[in-house]
Amino acid sequence: MTLVQYMTWVDFDRMRQETDLVLIPLGAVEVYGPHLPMGADGIATLALAQRVAERVPAFVAPLIPVGFSQALAEFPGTLSVRPQSLLAYTRDVAESFIRWGCRRILFVNGHAGNVPYLSELAQELESNHPVRCAQVDWWRFIQPLVEDLVESDLLPHGHASEFGTSVMLHLVPEHVRMDRAVRTEPATRDDFPDFLRPRSYQAQTATGVLGDATKGTAEKGAEVMRRAVERVLAFIQSDAFRVPSQPAEAR
Repeated sequence: MTLVQYMTWVDFDRMRQETDLVLIPLGAVEVYGPHLPMGADGIATLALAQRVAERVPAFVAPLIPVGFSQALAEFPGTLSVRPQSLLAYTRDVAESFIRWGCRRILFVNGHAGNVPYLSELAQELESNHPVRCAQVDWWRFIQPLVEDLVESDLLPHGHASEFGTSVMLHLVPEHVRMDRAVRTEPATRDDFPDFLRPRSYQAQTATGVLGDATKGTAEKGAEVMRRAVERVLAFIQSDAFRVPSQPAEAR
């Protein structure tokens, strides 16, 4: 068991002699359609981190469950923390692991709203410590890996759509209500998707779904997770994630 909250300090101390890698999963609590749990992002990233850690020695940090979800705040149940709070808390967690010898930090992030702040933090940590940092932006990360699995003709990677539903059916089927799964097209057409603008998510969808959730299957979800694990393993075992050499005076 490499989830640190379930380890004894003795086991933690022993394991830090074997690995310098920590996986820090982050999620969100927000609308995820009428059929999926609001914690779907964190459910996916924690599962990914745990499956990777079953294959290589790695610590798995406690899930950071709530992210910056202000864009979805109009939907009941959405929780959000300020970017400064997210950044400060995640920094403290990462630097705690650095203190105990971790030199490779992979943020396994399931929510787009967290991305810029984790990118900023990764740069900061690499500037201040002899570490290598990277981020998995989960829902964007899986897109090129699974194009051959697409069945829907409408936003298969949209919010709570085909692939979000598939992953949840695989991981937590007991928390999925497929009797409520819907197909929802965006309420308005975006002729300028190449421009990033603040937009009301609720104005685009009354259901919280963008795409066709009815196309989700547990079988597709299992294959998504399998391919994602293999891709993460390839990265963390590559030179791209090698710890930089320390200057002589810092050794």
